[in-house]
Amino acid sequence: MTAALSRRSLLAAALATGAAVPLAGATPGRPAAAAPPRLTLPRPTGPHRIGTVDLHVVDRSRVDPVTGGHRELMASVWYPAGRDAVRHPLAPMMPAAPLRALLDSVGFGADSATSPLTAGRQGAPVLRTRDRLPLILYSHGNDGYRAEATIMVQELASHGYAVVTVDSTYDTYCQFHDGRVTVPSEVEGFTPWDHAHDVLSVLDRLEDSRRRPLPAGLGSALDFRRMGMAGWSKGATATALVMNLDRRVRAGLSLDGPLQSNPPPEPLDRPFLLMTAEFSRAAEPSVEDYWHYHLHGWHLNLHATGAAHTAYIDHQWLIPQLARITGMSDEELTDWIGTLSPARAVRIQQAYPLAFFDLHLRHRRQPLLEGPSRAFPEVEFIP
Repeated sequence: MTAALSRRSLLAAALATGAAVPLAGATPGRPAAAAPPRLTLPRPTGPHRIGTVDLHVVDRSRVDPVTGGHRELMASVWYPAGRDAVRHPLAPMMPAAPLRALLDSVGFGADSATSPLTAGRQGAPVLRTRDRLPLILYSHGNDGYRAEATIMVQELASHGYAVVTVDSTYDTYCQFHDGRVTVPSEVEGFTPWDHAHDVLSVLDRLEDSRRRPLPAGLGSALDFRRMGMAGWSKGATATALVMNLDRRVRAGLSLDGPLQSNPPPEPLDRPFLLMTAEFSRAAEPSVEDYWHYHLHGWHLNLHATGAAHTAYIDHQWLIPQLARITGMSDEELTDWIGTLSPARAVRIQQAYPLAFFDLHLRHRRQPLLEGPSRAFPEVEFIP
C-alpha cells in the first residue's frame, strides 16, 4: 500500500494480527482470574441454519517461502445446514490460542476477552436441496485472518451460499489441527498474488472428489459453475487477480481494497463491486485507475459515509466491545472506527454483498443496487 494508514487503520491491522509474540501463560502463584467476557456477533438474517468445517490443505506444487516445505493452508467452509445442525456444537470465530496472541500483541491483554461463538455448527450435515450451492471464496487483508468477515460470511450461508474462507499462512494468525499456531512473518512480504494462489490451492482441493474431508453430501453440493469471490484490503486485490486467473469466478467484491499488485490486475469483463471507505477513488489513484480503465463489465462503486477501513468487516462490531471492556473513551473509539455506527455497518455488511451475489450468481433483480435506498441513507452511489 502506498497510502498512509491512519490510527484507526493501524489498530485494525494490529487487531487482525499484530506482531509475532509468545503466547501468554498463567503466572505461577497468581490466583486464577475470573473468566474473561465473551465477545458477540450479530445473528444472520437468512432462513437457513449454518454448518461449518475447517480444512487443512497441503499444496505439494508450491514451496512455502518461510519453511521451505510444501505450502500448508487452513480454510473453512460455511454452508446452509439441515435440521440436525442443532446437535452439533457452535464453532468459535477463532481458536483460543491465536486470539490470545492477537489480543496480547495489541495491548488489550491475552485474557481480556474470549472468541465469539458463531452461528455455525461444526460438521453439521449440509441442507439437502434440489440445486447445488453457489460458491463464494474469501481472502483476508494484510496481516488479517480468515474469520475477519464472519458477519458477511454467515449472512451469505444463511441465505443458501457456500463460502470458503482461506488463511494465507504467515500473513495471518491461524492454528493448524495439530495445534501449531502461525503468525505473520516479519521476514517475508506476502503479496496479493500469494493470496490469490492460496485461494486457488484450496479451490483445487475442494474440486478433487478423492480428497474432500467434508461432512456428508457437502462436496457434491458445491456448484463450481457459479462462483464469486470477495476480499478485504489486500484480499480485495487478490479477488481481482483470481478473476484474471480463473474465469469461472463470475463476480468479484472489493471491500475497501487498494487494488495494487506487481504485476497489477488485468482488465475484467465480469461484474465487480467496489465498496470503498479509506481507499476511495478520490483518495487512492490505483482504485480510480482500476475503475476507469480495467472494469469493462457491470461495475458499481458504493461508499458509506463515515466509514473507516474496517467498516465492512467484523472489526467495526468487535472493536467497540473491546473498547467497553478496556475503558476506551468515546473519542478514542471514534478515532479507531470512524463515525459509521457499528449497527449500521452490520446491516450494510449483510445487505449489499448478498444483493450483489444474488444479482450475478442467481440472476435475481436487486433494487438495492439500482440506486440510493431510503433504508441505507449513508450509502452513496459514486458515479
